[in-house]
Amino acid sequence: MKILISATYFYPYSSGLSVYALRLAEGLAELGHEVVVLTSQYKENLSSLETYGKFQIVRVPVRARLSKGVIMPGLFKAARKWVEWADLVNLHLPQFESFLISQIAQRFGKPVLATYHCDLVSSGSTLDKLAVKVTTSIANQVVKDANLVVQNSLDYAENSPLLSSYLDKVVAVPTPVKAHKVPAEQVEVFRQKFGIKKDEKVIGLAGRVATEKGYEYLAMALPAILEVYPEARVVHAGTWKSVVGEQAYQARVEKYIQPFGHKWASLGYLSDEDFEAFFAACDVLVFSSLNATESYGIVQIEAMTQGTPVVASDLPGVRQPVSETNLGRIVPIKNPDAIARAVIDIFKMGENARFVPTEFLEKFQQAAVARHYEELMALLVNNE
Repeated sequence: MKILISATYFYPYSSGLSVYALRLAEGLAELGHEVVVLTSQYKENLSSLETYGKFQIVRVPVRARLSKGVIMPGLFKAARKWVEWADLVNLHLPQFESFLISQIAQRFGKPVLATYHCDLVSSGSTLDKLAVKVTTSIANQVVKDANLVVQNSLDYAENSPLLSSYLDKVVAVPTPVKAHKVPAEQVEVFRQKFGIKKDEKVIGLAGRVATEKGYEYLAMALPAILEVYPEARVVHAGTWKSVVGEQAYQARVEKYIQPFGHKWASLGYLSDEDFEAFFAACDVLVFSSLNATESYGIVQIEAMTQGTPVVASDLPGVRQPVSETNLGRIVPIKNPDAIARAVIDIFKMGENARFVPTEFLEKFQQAAVARHYEELMALLVNNE
């Protein structure tokens, strides 16, 4: 099949949505399909046409921005060309430009498979509220017109104000992960490289710094944790600076963590090899997300692959990995006391808190997810 994937942000941008789309593109290309990703040239130094592995990336220049959305005058011409080429279009929502691409697909009679990552939640500013309202309205129309809609879990879809109206066309497909259990030697090399001592209790945070992550609630919980486990420290892996639209939140979090000194460290963006070792080096991963902009959490699966327990917010979708495996604790959102208690309980269990839920994890492997998508796409292309 010829498959066109569209996402506002894509490699080298790193977010849950962009990483998902990247792994899906890789997986489908590995299965022998022709894959083109249509995305924004969100930085001027990025190539407008790039071959990445076995697929192509087409980037359209950005003229202006609306919150995290982008305005691309050249999109219509590029989208028309690649939609006409494709057998099927896969749109990754939320995506400001998805309505245009969806309309072009309808004009050419091409089936649309929408991957709905999450609902949008406004951060409060007038401009952001407008952007959320417009993008949500676009997503609603695109989902309404789509042939099928993929979400990470039915738990999230059933609780989504938007998706709950279209459950008859929603299919639950696991989020794709490229991860394997790393050997102890690799973990030790990682510890030495980043100065993490074996006798330290490592509380992991993973992902970019963004408002919906709720890092400040772990910061509020840390004093209570340190009172019981003074050898504990927080180690963050992921982009800290220059996350689009999150500068104010970064500054706010830095005020929270400044008193902790070396007890809160950021390693920055890690290679895939170091990222896997990071999860293995953690005694617990805290996933303190706050709202529906988080629908699952790839990092939870990556942590569980290393046997690392997770403290996850009690949010639709986000709670599913711990709920289905019992590898960790589920806590109320915005509750530092609950986070502290959960982390302390896990520390008390020691090695008994760790195990690898092998059967659960198999369905998340990149190849397995790509095959699941392939089956859905074949049904749509063949009008079955």
